[in-house]
This record gives sequence, C-alpha cells and structure tokens, in this order.
Amino acid sequence: LANGGMALSWSLTALLIARLIIGLGLGAELPVASTLVSEFSPTKQRGRMTVLLESFWAVGWIVAAFIGYFVIPNTGDWGWRWALLIGALPLLYAIVTRVHIPESVRFLESKGREDEAEQAVRYFEQAGGIARTAAIWATWFFVNFSYYGAFTWMPSLLADQFGSLTKSFGYTLAIAVAQLPGYFLAAWLVEIWGRRKTLSVFLAVSAVAAFAFSQAGSVAAVLGFGMLLSASNLGAWGVLYAVTPEIYPTRLRAAASGAAAACGRVAAIIAPLLMPWFLTLSGGNKAVAFIVFAVAFILACVAALCLPERTGKELED
Repeated sequence: LANGGMALSWSLTALLIARLIIGLGLGAELPVASTLVSEFSPTKQRGRMTVLLESFWAVGWIVAAFIGYFVIPNTGDWGWRWALLIGALPLLYAIVTRVHIPESVRFLESKGREDEAEQAVRYFEQAGGIARTAAIWATWFFVNFSYYGAFTWMPSLLADQFGSLTKSFGYTLAIAVAQLPGYFLAAWLVEIWGRRKTLSVFLAVSAVAAFAFSQAGSVAAVLGFGMLLSASNLGAWGVLYAVTPEIYPTRLRAAASGAAAACGRVAAIIAPLLMPWFLTLSGGNKAVAFIVFAVAFILACVAALCLPERTGKELED
C-alpha cells in the first residue's frame, strides 16, 4: 500500500511538472504568434487577422469539450489518457508549421538580412495563391453541390409533396423563372458592392432560403422560398464566374478557372446521387436534403469571404 501510494505521488508530481512545462511553452508561444501575424498582415487587415488568430483559442476549447464529453466517459480508466493523447496530436502539425514558417520580414530587414527577407515575402505570396485556390475550389464545390442536388430533383420532390406531377412542373417553372432577376440583380450589385460581398451575401441568402424551403408546407411558401433560393443561388453562380478568372494571372487564368469548375462538377455528380439517401433519412420529405444544402451554402459563403477583392482592378499579367 505504501509503495502504491508513493508511485501515485510520483505520477502526480510528474504530471504536474509536465503541465508546468506545457504552460511555459504556451505562455511563450501566444505573444510570438500574434506578433508574427501582426507583422505579416497588410495594414488594413492587421486587426482582423489578429482577432481571427485569437478566435482559434475558442475553437480549441470547443474541441476539448467534445473530447471531454465523448471520449473520457466512454473509454474506461484510460479515458483521460486518450484525451491527452488526442490533444497532443496537433503538436505534430505545429512542428511541421514551425519548420516552414519563415522569420519575420521586419526582423530580417532590421538585421540586414535582405535576401532572407525577400525569400520570406516570396513564400507568403506562394502560400496566398494556394489559399486562394482552396477558397475558390470550395466555393465552386458547395455551390454546385447545392444547386444540382436541389434542382435536379425539384419536379419529383414537388410532385411527392403535392401529389401532382403536372402541377410540380408548373411550380418548377415559376421557381426557374426567378433565376433571371437573380442574375440581373447580381450583375448590378457586383460593381457596386464588389465581387466578394455580392457573392457572400447571395450565398448567405441562399442558405436561409434553402432552410426555409426545407420547412415549407404550403404552395405559397414552397413557391416563395423556392423562387428566393433560385434567384439567390443563380445570382451567386453568376458572380462566381466573374470572380474566378480575375483572381489568377494570365499564365494560369484559363487552366485555374477550368480546374475550379471541374471541382464543382464533382459535386454536381455526387449531390443528386445522395438525394435518395437524404429522402430516406427524412421519411420521404425534403427536409434533411435542404438542410444539408443550407449548410453547404454556408460553407460556400465562408469560403467566398476568403477570396481577394478584385473589383475595379486590372487583370494580372
């Protein structure tokens, strides 16, 4: 018993020392990370980027809460150990990140290391191109996913809901006609609000309309929210075609635009195939499917907010 108590005491001491080391590491890490982000961010976006950096603290807490809720109670005596192990996994990513993040450009310049400073700038320019591509691909994917998932099945869904295929084609026609004012409104706003704002607003409205459509039961509600969904979705798509070629230089413009569109076509194939499964989950009605499409529109909106704004600027050579 005495030996067991001593072993427990040593274990607790080791755990406390390890926790102290973790605290020292985090205490040193946080101000350095915010300083680097501040020095690398453009002047107009410095505050926003620093706040967004700090928001990941909340993300970590949320993930930790999920681990505490789902892992620890369900894995027996090893629950807390598994939780710590999962929490340590991001360390692998952190190690890779530390290897690739260059030194502060301002620090290098202050030390007269101009060549290294130039390399650091080039590194972030290349990384910006990768992030831009990820954002435009994600936008294309989720817009196509929602559009083809919803509108390919629209006549059948309305026929099942209202019991008449003939009437469903009439309803589908009315919903489709709403696409035109959506395009025209987007064409007008895209030069007033700018590309990114117009695209993100239309996608946000699409998300709201898709959710409302999922709950609509009357003919009036189905038509109203269906037309709103149609107008906002296709308006967003029009802006997406305007945005995509503008964010790439001439040597990449056609190929990069084609790659983004191809990413969207993958979603266009997947979404209609998933519809029977969505319908099964919701007992044959449209609720689950259009809630999924609403989430996809939200993801597209978030991705669109990450795109550069090119309104009023010449195309890159």
